[in-house]
Amino acid sequence: MTISGELLVKPGWKFLLGHPAHLLSFGFGSGLARKAPGTFGTLVAFPMYWYLAPHLSDALFIFILILAFSIGVWVCDITGKALGVADYGGIVWDEIVAFMLVLFFTPPGWEWSLLAFTLFRFFDIVKPPPIRYFDNNWHGGLGVMFDDLLAAGYALLCLASVKSLLL
Repeated sequence: MTISGELLVKPGWKFLLGHPAHLLSFGFGSGLARKAPGTFGTLVAFPMYWYLAPHLSDALFIFILILAFSIGVWVCDITGKALGVADYGGIVWDEIVAFMLVLFFTPPGWEWSLLAFTLFRFFDIVKPPPIRYFDNNWHGGLGVMFDDLLAAGYALLCLASVKSLLL
């Protein structure tokens, strides 16, 4: 099946519960938000991070993120094909995984978390080069996941710059 760019199915709870890949790629339902599903998906990363980080060593946490990224390539590809739109806005597993990476390197404190969230959403929405290139040219699950990884990189560079200026 080729991705037509037109929705083949209107996603809802029935769609999400029809296949585990859809439930995961839609961020356990957060991607069903009518407005700003990427923002709602990104918010899901907070409780996931807060639960996992204290229970895992740094190395194991990074391994879990690599695993989550790899699984994301697969589930986002499955969901994109089922929808007929490779990078449908409701597919938010990419935001969740990428923002958990950002949170891993974010200094403690709600102010830093808020800044990290704002920076990540900014770069994910605006897509400065080379993010836009990869968003437009890499398709399937890898394309869906990779551009958010780049947005996370930009957010982390900005956080590091702010931290070096303030601390």
